[in-house]
Amino acid sequence: MDAEAKPVVVITGASQGIGAAIARMFSREMACRLALVARNRDKLDRVAATCRENGAEAAVFPCDVTEVAAVTEMTEGVRARWGAPDVLINNAGAFQPGSFLEFSVEDFDWMLRANLRSLFLVTRAFLPGMLERGRGDVFNMCSIAGLNAYPGGTGYCAAKFGAVGLTRVLREELKDKGIRVTAVSPGPTWTPSWEGAGVAEERMMPAGDVARAFLDAYRLSRRTVVEEIVLQPQQGSL
Repeated sequence: MDAEAKPVVVITGASQGIGAAIARMFSREMACRLALVARNRDKLDRVAATCRENGAEAAVFPCDVTEVAAVTEMTEGVRARWGAPDVLINNAGAFQPGSFLEFSVEDFDWMLRANLRSLFLVTRAFLPGMLERGRGDVFNMCSIAGLNAYPGGTGYCAAKFGAVGLTRVLREELKDKGIRVTAVSPGPTWTPSWEGAGVAEERMMPAGDVARAFLDAYRLSRRTVVEEIVLQPQQGSL
């Protein structure tokens, strides 16, 4: 595959956890150009180095994806380097538990910004280029918390239910424009953020399995779209 044929894959929240696993998965299994987006440049650089060792091109774009100006600057940087992306993976997000009466307005706003506003801003920034080309894939990292509510999930459930809803809207609006839209809703997945939580790693899904779902869905023919993916540990959610 020549350089021009390599798909451009933008991954937000790519500095650690599932985002880093997605980047490594794509870099190992297909010739591609990876635009890695997150706030922490040092962590992004380490992920990018691994992806290059795997044979992919990789560039880092430090960005706070909750801020309009930062997203605009990041988008322009990706376009200047490689043009419009072929694949956009909105993986960035944050988690904060809390019951309804205990949750502050500031905490609630933060959950919406990190998990829903970021998805809206990044997709809005890249979508015109995909529409101009008439082809593309958008993957939104949702969660089982966006499908099934639970006590103590005030901000996170609200944001993830919103992410599922927005993804479904995008699917309906873009299905006749050559752009596939997929909601990915994983359950408990082992990442460094779970260390010290008292839950055994073996009880959760490996991040690599979640990453595999993104790649396998992308590899389907253009005549097929996986609209929604729900992944759970074999023994069920925690």
